[in-house]
Amino acid sequence: MDIETAKRNAAHRAVHDHFDASARYIGIGSGTTIVYVVEAITQLGIDTANIRFVPTGYQSRQNILHYGLTPIAFDSLPPNTLMEVAFDGADEIDEDLNCIKGGGACLYQEKLVATHARKFVCVADHRKLQHRLLSHWPSVPIEVEPLAASVVLTALRALGSTDPKVRTGPMSKAGPLKTDQSNFIIDAPFQTLLLPQDKGSTEPGHSKGWEVEALAKEIKLIEGVLSVGIFCGENGQEAAKAGKKMGGQKPIAAYFGMEDGGVVVRSAESKAVSTEEVPVK
Repeated sequence: MDIETAKRNAAHRAVHDHFDASARYIGIGSGTTIVYVVEAITQLGIDTANIRFVPTGYQSRQNILHYGLTPIAFDSLPPNTLMEVAFDGADEIDEDLNCIKGGGACLYQEKLVATHARKFVCVADHRKLQHRLLSHWPSVPIEVEPLAASVVLTALRALGSTDPKVRTGPMSKAGPLKTDQSNFIIDAPFQTLLLPQDKGSTEPGHSKGWEVEALAKEIKLIEGVLSVGIFCGENGQEAAKAGKKMGGQKPIAAYFGMEDGGVVVRSAESKAVSTEEVPVK
């Protein structure tokens, strides 16, 4: 089965399981997989006239408009408002549902939307399903203030990153790629990231590699860093139980379209993986 069909299968299953017809606000992420999420929403046959869809960037907004849905900018949301659900993709997802995002250079807005949703749901294809982050995806994307890029590069090397680089645009002679906020993206390679249950991972900068949350926190402390492309910590439901007003960075579930036509679901509740056949619409 081709990758696009796998993405579509995962998107339709995720929408079937998590779309809320009574929602007032729904987050819509970036990337090729999320096109199928919006497609699946429109194929539900539900009246969406009263729902506003919050994009994570220019491409995301165009996707919403293309399918006849109504976008609303993140900064136009009423104060203290949480979206009922946010759908987005990921570059890699580990067995604890930590994610690497930012391959499409929208990670700051993606994190804004994820952390202001009651639940964040990831949709991807089987290539993104990994036991640990940086198993296949090569680096951590980091959005930085351009003036601080050289300072951030130096600090990342001190943390153990091998050859971090400012990402260039499609035409390298045009210079660094710029985000929707006119910032730079630095791609920082590290060793495979560890989970708390991995032996020795509690020691920051351990020779065997960084623990996911420890590395995310250290990078965020660097002056000039706007956002780190590691989505970790609490999910939205855990944040709500803790009495927090914001959502969480981690998804409550991740849907992976597989080569055999099935969809693997990795959920926060069980940490188990379930599979279901999903017809292509």
